[in-house]
Amino acid sequence: MAFRPHKGAADALEQANAVSESAATPELAEFLSANLPAAKSAKKAAFQVGVADPKLGSALADAGVPCVANDLIAELLRGVRCHAGRLVKGLEDADAAKASLGLAHAYSRAKVKFNVNRVDNMIIQAIALADTLDKDVNTFAMRCREWYGWHFPEMAKLVPDNYTYARTAMVVRDKATLSEDKLPALEDVLGSPEAAKAVLDAARASMGQDVSPIDLVNIEAFARRVIALAEYRQSLGAYLGDKMHAVAPNLSALIGDTVGARLISHAGSLVNLAKYPASTVQILGAEKALFRALKTKGNTPKYGLIFHSSFIGRAKQKNKGRISRYLANKCSIASRIDCFSEVVTDVFGAKMKEQVEARLRFYEDGTACAKNITVMAAAAEEAGMGGAGGAAAAAPADKKAKKGKKEAKAEKEAKPEKKRKGKAEPEAAAPPAKKEKKAKKAKA
Repeated sequence: MAFRPHKGAADALEQANAVSESAATPELAEFLSANLPAAKSAKKAAFQVGVADPKLGSALADAGVPCVANDLIAELLRGVRCHAGRLVKGLEDADAAKASLGLAHAYSRAKVKFNVNRVDNMIIQAIALADTLDKDVNTFAMRCREWYGWHFPEMAKLVPDNYTYARTAMVVRDKATLSEDKLPALEDVLGSPEAAKAVLDAARASMGQDVSPIDLVNIEAFARRVIALAEYRQSLGAYLGDKMHAVAPNLSALIGDTVGARLISHAGSLVNLAKYPASTVQILGAEKALFRALKTKGNTPKYGLIFHSSFIGRAKQKNKGRISRYLANKCSIASRIDCFSEVVTDVFGAKMKEQVEARLRFYEDGTACAKNITVMAAAAEEAGMGGAGGAAAAAPADKKAKKGKKEAKAEKEAKPEKKRKGKAEPEAAAPPAKKEKKAKKAKA
């Protein structure tokens, strides 16, 4: 019946964005009003406009255009798209394909526009790599210990740390050539002259076997790789901390870089984590235990990934469930602030961390905690987000709430009195009824 091309690429992108958000633009409303029959109202109209998106249809219905969206309409629209070149004069299939491809690229580019400094995908990749590196470094370090242990077995007890063990092996090399000239280098690696002296004494009395130069070269090369991997793991931890402070500063300040990154990674993105309720955040990472408990009708888990937080470790056994629930609540609030706030600050996270600390003290010795509204108002004021106004606005609401509670209490107290009054009236009316009965009996 009618067809109107877009004025240009910018106009096409604007219309596509509006359709994706189920919004009716003025251009669309003008086009429909120009080509649809006149009707006094949407209910009395003798026609219906078929749309693919029901939400867009409801938006058009609010504007007075009767719409319908069902399987039949979807099939008709598929036919229109398939035969658009035949239905519209001058429209070539090749031109339409090029135009749709250009619009798709422009739409995708507009959707992925973001601040490159606040990309949560990098956090997900970094924490996944950190977990892999932890396993690999541990495995390689154990292999290095076992390989070099055949030559110098006593050093395994003297140097327990894997990274330090590999560096010490690089300094010692052949234990037969170890002398007091290497003591300064050993002190730099081990951090104390006593430990360096102990390694030197153990090397002189070692029961390990000798190794050939070619074997020693391979051990050194492997130890160098282990050292490089361990150092890269440390730099990756620093990078992860920087990204967390840029993307989710409040969550990082509240629960730490590693645990916060694991929560974001497990949820899939910071937006998904912000959408989760606190009850889901609490058991995030313990899904298997949760479904097993639901299947066997046992006790559900109290915590998931947040168990690695220091707060739960410091709480007593009877308070672990309560503090995990409280911490999950704060994590949910912090993630929402990080996700949807335009002001990048960690003030709220620091304040909520103080609240969790105060709650721990409350569980231990009963020390009273500050009210959440007071703490949040102070945090908003410190972050420059108008906390004083928020507190002022909250105060009347508090008073109204208290007033409402008092009125409800007064109503409850008043109800029993009414009941008593209602019951008292029949009792008062009882004696006349008894007198009438006695009079009737006397007459009889």
